[in-house]
Amino acid sequence: MGQALCCVIVDQSTVAVKESFGKFEDVLDPGCHCLPWFLGKKIAGRLSLRLQQSDVKCETKTKDNVFVNVVASVQYRALAEKASDAFYKLSNTRSQIQAYVFDVIRASVPKLNLDDAFEQKNDIAKSVENELGKAMSAYGFEIVQTLIVDIEPDVHVKRAMNEINAGVKFFHPAAARLRMAANEKAEAEKIIQIKRAEGEAEAKYLAGLGIARQRQAIVDGLRDSVLGFSVNVPGTTAKDVMDMVLVTQYFDTMKEIGAHSKSSAVFVPHGPGAVRDVADQIRDGLLQAASHN
Repeated sequence: MGQALCCVIVDQSTVAVKESFGKFEDVLDPGCHCLPWFLGKKIAGRLSLRLQQSDVKCETKTKDNVFVNVVASVQYRALAEKASDAFYKLSNTRSQIQAYVFDVIRASVPKLNLDDAFEQKNDIAKSVENELGKAMSAYGFEIVQTLIVDIEPDVHVKRAMNEINAGVKFFHPAAARLRMAANEKAEAEKIIQIKRAEGEAEAKYLAGLGIARQRQAIVDGLRDSVLGFSVNVPGTTAKDVMDMVLVTQYFDTMKEIGAHSKSSAVFVPHGPGAVRDVADQIRDGLLQAASHN
């Protein structure tokens, strides 16, 4: 109906591009305009003046050879006074912005280590904003603000960074971080092994003291038994007492073997003569030791 009456309405925050016989003539502001179509006048298109946002995700590599995805958020708008440039000079504004963002990020981030890239996000954003502002102003657009909203390393690198910072010990693209995590793990294992060895050494030392005291007590007990028996039973010698003690120990041993069902089978001679043989062997061994001394 509006076209039939040669009237055109342009909405708020929008401008319309007017052409006459295919040639640019004027930019129409919001409101109602007379457009005599029969004189070759027409609306070529409309351009929004509202603030727009484009999120660009760029993969690049840091100075320490870590691949990261950098997400930049660019806020821009068309300038009313340069609406004709914005309408005619660019066919795809978002692609143009993406190309400039890629160029700046891939020129800036490779100069920084991963930790520095996180710390200098604002500097990277400022560089992108400056380059975009100079380039897009020629096309009738204003860059309002540029933000680096995320720097996302490879998942293996993120896990390594978390393990180092948390003191946990264990990766791939970042060799330096791998070495740091491995060193942390090795250091912890070394401390554990040292403490375990110290504990075992202390336990063995105490066990040795216990065995030595046990043997000393056995020797003292045997000596007291031999002396007491020789005094109380006239005519007996130390040899007779030792034979009797060995017989007692022999039968105690046999009793212990038979009392435990899980004991391994042990074959030993069990006649009276066997006891004498054991006593002779012990006595011979003591005599030989004494002779060598």
